[in-house]
Amino acid sequence: MSATRRPILDAKGIGPAFSQIALSASLDGGEECGPGEAIAELIRQSAEANAALMRGDIDGYRALNPHTDDYVLMSPFGGIPTRGSQMTDERWEAVGRFFRNGTFEQEVVETYCSVDMAVLVIIERCHVEVGGLPSQAWPLRVTLVYRREGVEWRLAHRHADPLVNGVSLKQAAALARGEAP
Repeated sequence: MSATRRPILDAKGIGPAFSQIALSASLDGGEECGPGEAIAELIRQSAEANAALMRGDIDGYRALNPHTDDYVLMSPFGGIPTRGSQMTDERWEAVGRFFRNGTFEQEVVETYCSVDMAVLVIIERCHVEVGGLPSQAWPLRVTLVYRREGVEWRLAHRHADPLVNGVSLKQAAALARGEAP
């Protein structure tokens, strides 16, 4: 469903029901992809992969969560998006060293799926050592976009931010101006 139609349907109270129907219907009449097997598998795969990452197991993460060649990461630390082509083996190893001794849980907020694309909107709740800092809670709001390539689902985009607990307008404005909070 188009982004412009969803608010109209939600205002009339039929958006949630319609989106559940849209989830289970394919765009071209082919294989269904909805609240069934494909989404359940992506949810499981995401949780297992990110749990591995929080333990510093980059090989486990990569095996469970293959990326598309044109993958784009919008990190929770902000800055310029990272493209998959920039992720050399050395960079992947550095990512694995960045996270240590963590635990991971995810809360699924919403899912969307068509024949060849799936989106998971989740809250990740991690307790982990990050970048040498002492272990602490790292809740993140995350959007994952998967694309089917052949028979395999691959992660095409990840956007994460640490705003689970919210910030004030003043704090958001300071961040937008590039000022430290």
